[in-house]
Amino acid sequence: MHCFRDTLPAQFEFYDDTRATWLEARVPGCIHTDLRRHGLIPDPFAGRNEADLQWIEQRDWRYRTRFDVSQSRLSCEHVHLVFDGLDTLAEVKLNGCVIGRTENMFVRHEWEVRALLLPTGNLLEVTFFNTLDYLATHVGWQPLKERNDPVGGRSRIRKEQCQYSWDWGPRFVTCGIWQPVRLESWNGARLDHVHLQQTHLADGTVRLRLSPELTGATGTEHFTATLSLRGQSVAAVTGGVGELVITLRPPELWWPAGQGAQPLYQIKVDLHVSDSGYADSWIRRTGFRTIELVREKDAEGETFYFRVNGRPIFAKGANWIPDHAFVTECNRERFAARLGAAVDAHMNMIRVWGGGIYEFDSFYDLCDELGLLVWQDFMFACALYPGAADYCDVLRPEVAQQVRRLQHRASLALWCGNNEVPMIPELGEALRANPAQASDYARIFHEVIPEIVEQCDGITPYWPSSPWTPGEYFADTNDGRAGDVHYWKVWHSRAPVKSYEGLRVRFCSEFGMQSYASLATAQTFCPAEELNVFSPIMESHQKNGGGNATMLHYMVQRYRYVSRYENLAY
Repeated sequence: MHCFRDTLPAQFEFYDDTRATWLEARVPGCIHTDLRRHGLIPDPFAGRNEADLQWIEQRDWRYRTRFDVSQSRLSCEHVHLVFDGLDTLAEVKLNGCVIGRTENMFVRHEWEVRALLLPTGNLLEVTFFNTLDYLATHVGWQPLKERNDPVGGRSRIRKEQCQYSWDWGPRFVTCGIWQPVRLESWNGARLDHVHLQQTHLADGTVRLRLSPELTGATGTEHFTATLSLRGQSVAAVTGGVGELVITLRPPELWWPAGQGAQPLYQIKVDLHVSDSGYADSWIRRTGFRTIELVREKDAEGETFYFRVNGRPIFAKGANWIPDHAFVTECNRERFAARLGAAVDAHMNMIRVWGGGIYEFDSFYDLCDELGLLVWQDFMFACALYPGAADYCDVLRPEVAQQVRRLQHRASLALWCGNNEVPMIPELGEALRANPAQASDYARIFHEVIPEIVEQCDGITPYWPSSPWTPGEYFADTNDGRAGDVHYWKVWHSRAPVKSYEGLRVRFCSEFGMQSYASLATAQTFCPAEELNVFSPIMESHQKNGGGNATMLHYMVQRYRYVSRYENLAY
């Protein structure tokens, strides 16, 4: 008996209460793109429209669909409704019954619904509640207002943090069914996950350990695992419930870009049940490699670099923020253009920054294929976060699901707890001065997250924050003698660009300078008569409070004053 995974094909619609009518919706998608597609809002990025669209986040929004279920699915022992992602505060009803409520954008939700299903006309309803009401009731623990959030409160909710605005992007607090929806139907056992662990021996042999995880195991299950490369089978093994081991002598090794090739092996694990035969499959790609974070004491402090397949690698890369304000507009084609450009620029590492999202599978597929090592932040950035039990209960499934989803990736080099929390002066001072806030911080980033990483991965190194200085250097989390550094004296402190040449740090994981949009890009949101960086439209797109002054400061050090926008941007 197969485990059937049926994406809901029915057409969704959303309710526009201003017109008291239901309109066609796209799933996956979000409310902003649905409204825009129907012409109910203008281009969110044009002119000063952002300010006029803040009413969207103040409302609750409803989605619904009707669907039929075949008798073959209804006759299964188990039928689960699965949402891979709901953004964010949602109540889910099936045929009038509330089956669940959600408060984490980054979690897959799954409910047993067999008893509620009908052969025809099932009504699925999802109501999304605005986050402002939620944040107003979760104020007790927040000691400091968040940066990059003009209203305040983003750190209280497990949601894409940069939706609430950042110093590089707009405020569009959206909602919607942002990942696929499906019914999963099966008898007996379902194959949920396979944990991978590869051991590299001195003679080049690699042992790949596969640990399947089931729902509904009865003890009558067994597995077949096959390994193939470029469509050709290279190894296979069978076994009962427990660990399967595949040995390769030796495999082709996966390398970062510029260091070698990126061969990806396909792993297929089939679940068989003794009395009914084939039941389920799990298929992924991986690469055989070792990735070590090398931290060794020396005369100046402690090293910090990556060693891949025994070879030290000089990391060259960039930070990755979401590629669109509405992340459901992203796809493999967009990712391929950006990541391909990174490789063309001789990069070999991408840091998935902690104020956005855990990216789509197609993003990590491309990193595997292109040889881009992934430094993966957890989604915390530039704010204090609560360590209370109820918050940690919401957090734990997020961490476990994301680690299980990504731990097999050839490109995965590091798990990192957060972006800049202890580095920001007022946050670091609060942590040093207030034991309760320090305890909250430690509970999340030194206890809960690393414990789950060890349990669900066990191989990839964990780093508590970026930047972070370990041990005796804790008083300065941005100390170049150990750990990683965010160097922002160029730009924020207006240090000369030449100061980069004198920088002595172990690993610089963030630095940068703002750029004006190219003329072609600027023309997409600004009319010709407003193409002046101090015009109201251009200033509304300048999200850094001192951005124009800082940019001009650097330009007048090198160039004469220019009179046309296209020359200034160039």
